[in-house]
Amino acid sequence: MKKIALLVTLLSTSFIHAQQAFKGKGDTKFNVGMQFQNEGTGIQFAADFGLGENLSYGFVGSYVLGYEALDGGGAPDFKDRFDARFRINANLSSVLKIDDKFDLYPGLSLGLKNFGGHVGARYFFTDGFGVFSEAGFPIAKYNESNRNFYPLNNQFTFTIGASFNL
Repeated sequence: MKKIALLVTLLSTSFIHAQQAFKGKGDTKFNVGMQFQNEGTGIQFAADFGLGENLSYGFVGSYVLGYEALDGGGAPDFKDRFDARFRINANLSSVLKIDDKFDLYPGLSLGLKNFGGHVGARYFFTDGFGVFSEAGFPIAKYNESNRNFYPLNNQFTFTIGASFNL
C-alpha cells in the first residue's frame, strides 16, 4: 500500500508541476527520436526556437541507420543517408485552447533533399521533459542524378521520441 501511495504522489506531483509546452518568444525545444519509413529506420534530432506567441523556427537532422535493399543494390553513402532541414512551425495549442502541456505544430521545411511539410505534437510531463510524435512528408522533391538511394529521404516519415525544454 505504501508503494502505491508513493507512486500516486510522484505521478500527481509531476502532472501538477507541468508547465506550458510552448511558451512563445524565447522558448527553446530539443527533440530526439526514432524515425520510421518504408525504406528504412533512422534517428532524428530537432531544435525549435520561439519567434512569437504561436510561431517558431528550427533545424532538423535525420540519418537513416537501417535500410532495405533498393534497386541498384549496394550500400548508401553518408550523403545518401543524411538530411538536414530548416523549418517553420505554427504552434496552435493556445489558439485551439488545448491543454497547456500539449503543443500541436504543423509546419513547412526546406531541406537538402526536398521541400516538405510536417505535423507534430509534444506533451510535457514536467517543465523540462516530454514526448513528441511527428509525421513528415515531401511536397516537392529535388531532381537527383543518383537515383539509387533517392527514396531514403523522399517519403512519408513517422517519428516518436523525447522532447526537452532548454
